Amino acid sequence: MTNIVDYQLADGIATITLQNGKVNALGSAMFEALNGALDQAEQDQAVVMLVGQPGIFSAGYDLKELQQGGDVIVNLVATGSQFTRRLLAFPLPVIGVCTGNCIAKGAFIMLSCDYRIGVEGPFTIGLNETKIGMTMHHVGIELPRQRLTPAAFNRCVINAEMFDPAGAAAVGFLDKVVSANELLPAARAEAVRLQGLHSDSFTATKLKSRAALLEKIDWAIQQDKKDAGAH
Repeated sequence: MTNIVDYQLADGIATITLQNGKVNALGSAMFEALNGALDQAEQDQAVVMLVGQPGIFSAGYDLKELQQGGDVIVNLVATGSQFTRRLLAFPLPVIGVCTGNCIAKGAFIMLSCDYRIGVEGPFTIGLNETKIGMTMHHVGIELPRQRLTPAAFNRCVINAEMFDPAGAAAVGFLDKVVSANELLPAARAEAVRLQGLHSDSFTATKLKSRAALLEKIDWAIQQDKKDAGAH
């Protein structure tokens, strides 16, 4: 696809690999490339595996763009929110393969996948916005509210508590944690299992079960834009 996102199709499984520097920074070019990869996967009717680099899935938004402030931040956050919404409503199964550290927007992407598998190791997963001086945006509240366990919601969103992979699975960021050697084989095995589902029934059930969340996300995206305009 591009030098920052790789797309490989094999046996009806699309492996989309983020490879943007040391932290897989999520900037406007990265989202453009990721959306292009999803377009291709949809055309190929492929189950999607979103994969990071060894040791890092993503540390979040590109700081170089965030530091520009103003409309650049507003547009980047809106683009990121639309991307997570697309994952939530994507007509084919999406597996998040958490290859290591997964922070802020990286963790929101993981929360938007249908199945999340992570690797064991000394890695950190979570939402650090209130630690680094950012008031959590509405999308960043509504998505975790639905995907994290109720007891963990405040700890993650308000208190910025970070977790190792096992802890991340316990609170709802991940569904399963395996060794590094098992990570990709286990992800592919789940992809094959999901291929066996009736595709129309999967899509219809996914959209029906997430209808209220998608409506809330649409509201949150617009509210975040209004809040940005008020400052």
